[in-house]
Amino acid sequence: MNDRYDAGYGGDQYELVGYDEYNQPVYRQVPAQQTQQPPQQQPYDPYGQQQQGYAYDPYATGTQQQPSPYDTGTQQSYDTGQQAPQSGYDPYATGTTTAYDPYGQTAAGGQQPWVAEQTAYIPQQSGPAEDTEAPKAPDTGERDYRTEQFAFVEEPTDDSEDVIDWLNFTENRTERREEAKRRARGRMVALVVVLALVAAGGVGYLWYAGKLPGVSTPASKSGTTTAEGAQNRDVIVVHLHNTAKGGTSSVLLVDNTTLKQGTTVLLPNSLALTDDDGNTTTLAKSVDDDGTSGTVDQLNTVLGTDIEGTWRLDTPYLQNLVDLVGNIDLDTNVDVPDPDATKKNAAPLVHKGKDQTLSGKMAVAYATYRASGEAQNAQLERFGQVMQGVLRQLTSDPTAATTTVQTLAQILDPPLTDKDLGTFLAKLADLAKSGDYKTALLPVQNDGTLTAQASASVVKDILGGTAKSPDEGSAVRVAVQNATGVKDDTEKARVVLLNGGFTFLEAGTSSTASATSKITYSDAADKENATEVAKTLGLPTSTVTKGTVSANADVSVILGEDYKPSSSS
Repeated sequence: MNDRYDAGYGGDQYELVGYDEYNQPVYRQVPAQQTQQPPQQQPYDPYGQQQQGYAYDPYATGTQQQPSPYDTGTQQSYDTGQQAPQSGYDPYATGTTTAYDPYGQTAAGGQQPWVAEQTAYIPQQSGPAEDTEAPKAPDTGERDYRTEQFAFVEEPTDDSEDVIDWLNFTENRTERREEAKRRARGRMVALVVVLALVAAGGVGYLWYAGKLPGVSTPASKSGTTTAEGAQNRDVIVVHLHNTAKGGTSSVLLVDNTTLKQGTTVLLPNSLALTDDDGNTTTLAKSVDDDGTSGTVDQLNTVLGTDIEGTWRLDTPYLQNLVDLVGNIDLDTNVDVPDPDATKKNAAPLVHKGKDQTLSGKMAVAYATYRASGEAQNAQLERFGQVMQGVLRQLTSDPTAATTTVQTLAQILDPPLTDKDLGTFLAKLADLAKSGDYKTALLPVQNDGTLTAQASASVVKDILGGTAKSPDEGSAVRVAVQNATGVKDDTEKARVVLLNGGFTFLEAGTSSTASATSKITYSDAADKENATEVAKTLGLPTSTVTKGTVSANADVSVILGEDYKPSSSS
């Protein structure tokens, strides 16, 4: 690099004398006597070994600065020592200017050394833009590195923006994760609280209902029981008609939706009911005479229930139902003979034993079988076994159960429909499969009335009703058997007794005629009532005696040939 700058063709030459306050090179014109001499070149000495003429000395040791022709006033270097006034051209100075010595050396008039890697500017060029940055620090003898010399310090780059964006994204994502975790913890705490409250409520209900083992309910402490009427129950009545031998068997199917308990309530045929005329009758006779609708009303009155429908199930339909569900398994308690057997010593159709598999025909034979001398309740219990076995085999799906009912192709009594019956049976089937199902017999006295035991164990606990036997507040019940040989005498006696304020019970017609009439009573309190019956029928009081009376009756009457209907009218 040359120490001088040729301004052009005019022959003027310049040499570097230093740097101004903007760290820009400053030149001066070489005097004429110097321009006549050829310029001296010095070899490049990077370590300052040779420091003659204008050789490059990077550490500015032993270099003299010569005066600049462009200085118009006195210049001072930034060195701590004194400098002699110099005259020369300073393009930016208006008075006294201060020359910048980057190495802290005194410019005494010798030639200023070159500084490596600096680009000079000519005087004809415009000066650098005015720098309004922070003031320069005083020269300390070391090279001054300022921030504007390094563009990468102040000028942001795309990489820095990307880093900032990434940091912001990372911070926001972390905050979102923390917020999500806090919300999840809050929801978990709320869920635990809700579950705790539900568990506490369930335990409290079981404690109140007396279902916690070893814990008595508040009701039991006070001597009362939980109100059964507050429970919801769905009830239908089923009447099994034996189309081959005659007779009926009736049960109630109960679904306690509150306690999730299913029950089959067996209704004895001797249960006393009151018909629409106020007459006392039995369940079996009511089913035969009054049909399903009249029987339902009478059962609701006696049991205090609300029966929702009647299912008349003839034995052929029961056989088809068992075959549709795929046979049933029962613990049979008796050997049942085959009704179609022609031989006297033929093998039984149903064998006594545990886990006996019954087909449809076998199930019907077992449900309707009544051995000689057995009570009707024994046969009724077998029918209850068959119904529970069918429910265990029936599907718990309401739609499939409805299809099974429709497949029977039977006509149901209104308002019961196929869908209603199928849905109801599916619910009971689910309870039967889970073991929440039982069978209970309604206890009935010899006269057909309900006892306090029946009222407590079945009517109140299972059905949620209140027992009301016909003898409570009703007229004296009179059972009449016709032995006159005249069929119409029964109806004439019924009209006379009803007009006299008595309750008429038909006891049938005797196969043989009787010459005299007979009136009996079993309780001494009914002796007077029996005497009034005799007077009402126009019979002598001598016919009244103490003896055995018919079931469900207070007074029994056998009409003989001496009965004259005209005398009692």
